[in-house]
Amino acid sequence: MSKIFHPLLALIASGTDRELAKYVQFLKEENKILRNRIKGEVHTKPEERKRLLEFGKALGRAIEVLITIVSPSTFYRWLREEHCKKTKNPKGGQRKPREVRELVIEIARTTGFGYTRIVGELRKLGIKQVSRQTVRNILKEEGIEPAPDRTTDKWNQFLDRHKNTLWACDFFSVKAVTARGIQNLYCLVFLCMETREVIVSSSTQHPNSAWVKGQTESFIQQTADRTETPSIVMHDRDTKFTKEFVAVLKAKGIRTNALPVASPNLNGRVERFIQSIKRECLGKFILFGRRNLDHIAAEWVEYYNTRRSHMVREHSPPVREKPEEVIQIDRDQVVVRSYVGGLVKSFEQRAA
Repeated sequence: MSKIFHPLLALIASGTDRELAKYVQFLKEENKILRNRIKGEVHTKPEERKRLLEFGKALGRAIEVLITIVSPSTFYRWLREEHCKKTKNPKGGQRKPREVRELVIEIARTTGFGYTRIVGELRKLGIKQVSRQTVRNILKEEGIEPAPDRTTDKWNQFLDRHKNTLWACDFFSVKAVTARGIQNLYCLVFLCMETREVIVSSSTQHPNSAWVKGQTESFIQQTADRTETPSIVMHDRDTKFTKEFVAVLKAKGIRTNALPVASPNLNGRVERFIQSIKRECLGKFILFGRRNLDHIAAEWVEYYNTRRSHMVREHSPPVREKPEEVIQIDRDQVVVRSYVGGLVKSFEQRAA
């Protein structure tokens, strides 16, 4: 009986090893793809390092082939540091008091300073026993990137910092039936990045510099009496944004921010509005000239600003106060109103 089972067990064991080898090979390739997507050094947190050590020590020298998040030499250094912490006289020295560590972290996150300047801030506070290397170690343990990675301004950070007074603008065109046949008509859109309110200009067949200047002056007039007036208007590098366009805004203290070439995603909110007005409104009409387009666009923009809900506005319209929350509602107090010639409908409370 034993002669029968021994080869069988060996076959099962070898088959399992082959399967495990395939699993490991797949995970290694997957990890390689993911690592190629991550630029720069990966900083591990203490609890992450602890887990890697826990599983890595059991692998022995095989860790040199498997580990990719750090180099094998770094992993062995972790092992030495762990061993030092368990001895009575660790080579790495004593950890700094919790208050000092928290202060270093707060300085880094608040100011974005590098290691040397953080040491300088500590010196001003009378803390002289913290070196540049100690600051580096503290920040690395917390997973805080070096200063260049923390001080580089991200696009989302720029938007968050200026969103209350930041507007974006862009052109769009639609075809309309005119006395001269089917022609392209152009409109200029301004969108507030915080509220998502939009202002759409009157249309034209000839979007020249004088027309753009006039529509920009109209935009300035419409926003002049607000609590937070526009301070920055960002736009792409369309040639219709001329020097006169920039000069009109600059004269009112409004800075322009021309986006990089071939970067439509940076103006994605305006592009999304243009998609909405075309798909939900203008694409459903046969437009007859400028006056017809201006009338329909104005009605739909009024609906968009005051009735259409937006997810980023907590499902409320851009320029409408949120109604008080109710537990029950009388169905007789709910009415359905139509806008843009019955194209869109809105459920609203009946006026008192």
